[in-house]
Amino acid sequence: MMLPATYRYPAFFYFDFDGIAIEFPDVPGCLPCAHTEEEAFRNAREALGLHLFGLEKYSDPIPEPTPVHQLKPEDGAVVALIEVFMPPIRERQNNRVVKKTLTIPAWLNAKAEAAHVNFSQILQESLKSYLHIS
Repeated sequence: MMLPATYRYPAFFYFDFDGIAIEFPDVPGCLPCAHTEEEAFRNAREALGLHLFGLEKYSDPIPEPTPVHQLKPEDGAVVALIEVFMPPIRERQNNRVVKKTLTIPAWLNAKAEAAHVNFSQILQESLKSYLHIS
């Protein structure tokens, strides 16, 4: 299935004395916040992108965005359209580093440490070879 390169969702920005709360009415649970307007837009894009990436990853349904003219925000809310370009988000999340714990015999560990082996590099190269990834 081909995933869309871009998503665009309306967000409600609530300005208060201690910061800006952001709500995506179509994306429950995606609730970033910020101290400045610039930070609010940046955080909204990041939170929306990561939230949608999670939905994609687990094949959860991606909600349809509500047309702006159908929205009924609470008093004081400012409506903004937030657009996220997904390819760099997907790339960053798929290539992020994860920590693995493994067990090897003590004698092998001692020899590898004495030879100043980079365990992460060896494991990555070995996995790529094993999985026939170039």
